[in-house]
Amino acid sequence: MTSSVLSRTLLTALAPVSWGTFYVVTTELLPPAHPLFAGLLRALPAGLIALAIGRALPRGAWWGKAAVLGVLNIGLLFPLLTVAAERLPGGVAATLAAAQPLAVAVLAVAVLHERLSGRRLAWGAAGVVGVGLVVIGPSAAFDLIGVLAGLGSAATMALGVTLTRRWGRPAGVGPAAFAGWQLTAGGLFLLPLTRLVEGAPPAIDLPAALGYLWLGLVGGLIAFVLWFRGLTALPVTSVAVLVLLSPLVAAVLGVALLGQTLGPVQLLGFGLCLAAIVAAQLPAPAARRAAARPAYPPDPRSDL
Repeated sequence: MTSSVLSRTLLTALAPVSWGTFYVVTTELLPPAHPLFAGLLRALPAGLIALAIGRALPRGAWWGKAAVLGVLNIGLLFPLLTVAAERLPGGVAATLAAAQPLAVAVLAVAVLHERLSGRRLAWGAAGVVGVGLVVIGPSAAFDLIGVLAGLGSAATMALGVTLTRRWGRPAGVGPAAFAGWQLTAGGLFLLPLTRLVEGAPPAIDLPAALGYLWLGLVGGLIAFVLWFRGLTALPVTSVAVLVLLSPLVAAVLGVALLGQTLGPVQLLGFGLCLAAIVAAQLPAPAARRAAARPAYPPDPRSDL
């Protein structure tokens, strides 16, 4: 891995790291029973700011593409995650969402015409197991609608990630504008849904205002600009597995801020997740061998 790829990967990883703060911010700072409103404030203001920074609107077919990507990556994802979180223990919901890298590995075959990689599937499965070991407790329970919503969130984000990689970013359009298109489209999708489901917005005190500001500025604007920038420049399966960082960060914050503990099983799962993330960033053994071969056969006369 070159230094430029490493730096871009690390910057892209900051997006799921910031998303890992969502649980503690939501539970400790935001008013209860308004998760869609939180998603709306996370998407729409960030999208409008990004549009103002990027100063570019979609053209031609990109109006439709931006709408599709915005709904998949943001507009549908947030409600499905909300339903899963409300109907399932947090650990179960996080584990179902962690299946996204597996879905991306399969979709990459159909959408991007890549070869199915047993290595990618194996590390993706290892990541799901690792998340499960970290976050699923003995009180885990399963609800059919919650399970379907959790799997739907993984499938929706996986399709959005794969299509983002397939369509790329239009020439001359920067990461801020590209993220702004999708955040605005997702926010506009959430606007009537939030009003219909949750009604009037909640009262916002100072802690809630700080929480919404964090989710909108860091977890929305900055995170999605970095995320979509990485998606259009790095291998899609390598980027997809970075989402495993979110439940790991949530677990660390639970220990640091909420007095939770990690036992030996959770630590094992933590290590397994980190191994899956690192392994997914490395080229396949065959690619490494090909890169190590000389471009041309050595000239026998060079030793003379």
